[in-house]
Amino acid sequence: MDVRAADPVAEAAARRPDGLALIAADASLTWAAVDERVTAAAHRVAELAGPGERVAIMLPNSVDFVVTYFGVLRAGRVAVPLNPGYTDDELEYAVRDSGAVLIVREALGPSAHAAELPSVAPGDLAVLLYTSGTSGRPKGAMLTHAALAANHEQLDAVDPPPAGPDDVVLLAVPMFHAYGLNTGLGMVAHHAATGVLVDRFDAAASLSVIAERAVTVTIGVPSMYAAWARQPAAATAMSSVRTPVCGAAPLAPEDSARFTAATGKSILVGYGLTETAPVLTIGAREKPGSIGRPLPGVSLLLRSADGAVLWTDGIASPDDDEAELDLSVADVDGTDPGEIVVRGANLFAGYWPDGRDGPDADGWWATGDVAYADADGDLHLVDRIGELILVNGFNVYPAEIERVLDGHPAVAEAAVIGVSDPATGQRPHAFVVAALDPPPTPAELQVYCSGQLARFKMPSIELVSELPHSATGKVRKRELPS
Repeated sequence: MDVRAADPVAEAAARRPDGLALIAADASLTWAAVDERVTAAAHRVAELAGPGERVAIMLPNSVDFVVTYFGVLRAGRVAVPLNPGYTDDELEYAVRDSGAVLIVREALGPSAHAAELPSVAPGDLAVLLYTSGTSGRPKGAMLTHAALAANHEQLDAVDPPPAGPDDVVLLAVPMFHAYGLNTGLGMVAHHAATGVLVDRFDAAASLSVIAERAVTVTIGVPSMYAAWARQPAAATAMSSVRTPVCGAAPLAPEDSARFTAATGKSILVGYGLTETAPVLTIGAREKPGSIGRPLPGVSLLLRSADGAVLWTDGIASPDDDEAELDLSVADVDGTDPGEIVVRGANLFAGYWPDGRDGPDADGWWATGDVAYADADGDLHLVDRIGELILVNGFNVYPAEIERVLDGHPAVAEAAVIGVSDPATGQRPHAFVVAALDPPPTPAELQVYCSGQLARFKMPSIELVSELPHSATGKVRKRELPS
């Protein structure tokens, strides 16, 4: 039997040919029109790159990005979305590592002839997404057509699902990021909904777009919701929004509360990684600070450093050792922190080019993120394993110190890393951006921390003018001096 990969644009055009697909500053297209352009792009890509070859896409959130991306997938080639703001060195590395034979920086021209398009299988590689990582060079996560589609099916099984065919979705998160690409653009195509494209985020301007286009779902990151909450027009502009979705980085409970106070809307928080296409869990809106529970179809467990299973939830295979996995929500009043380990059809196929460090033989993959489950069975992120600081053998989580510092009224932002210490092995060191002028002194901040942190968690403090950030607002700690 000929099993083909899902083609979300073709399916959207078949279901809603006259439905509004994309709204940009300079154009609006129906799904039939998008489908026609995608076919033309697929033929052009098939002329320029061979089957399975990689095609780098360096375009902003635009109609050209959408058409090129889906054209590459329809042509049976592999899309490599890259940050248009990459330096020459970053671009050179990604192109060399991926072996991309084509870089698309503008609209594809017409094809000289209609090259034959291959049959694309669900297990074929669809996308290489380069993860920022905590150290060293980025790695290309290999996502198949099946993994991309599986995450939409998992999200559809949530009650109620985050989006549907009648929604108007704000697409302002960069599409070279898994969250903007699949949770944003992919979800719009999956439902044949309407996507509103925003290239550069500006709080006031985007609120005007939300109001003008009657947006019902916003796909955003924490910094976007924090910025919207400070706008006087937020409540009026957001009146049409039913589901504000937040992901890509942890959302501070205080930022969630400020947004709700400003707009009357509660944020739906998701957690995931590039390697999981990307969503793994959805939180309860009434519990800020939690990342909630696994999506239907995702198995998740918490594992201690010595390999013991602390907690599990999700769908277990009949082949699993029931004794090992019999730690349900009712069995615990909350757990110690453990590494999140997951399994599901949305997982990646390992890192380019050989699939290294992917899911194990039983389909489980260790995320490197640490979390604990509370008494209700809801998960709370603690930190990354790679960022764990060992002070005289005791675990110190940077996120805990960052939360304390962020609570000081004179602190705009803080980032904590571990540095070498001859007496303790490591010690925490905080880089702090002040919110006031004159700024607080390091001594003042240490006195503040001393009331909330154990002595071995006390950081040394360095005031800086700014912190390096990724496109989705995460602090790039590997760029901080250690």
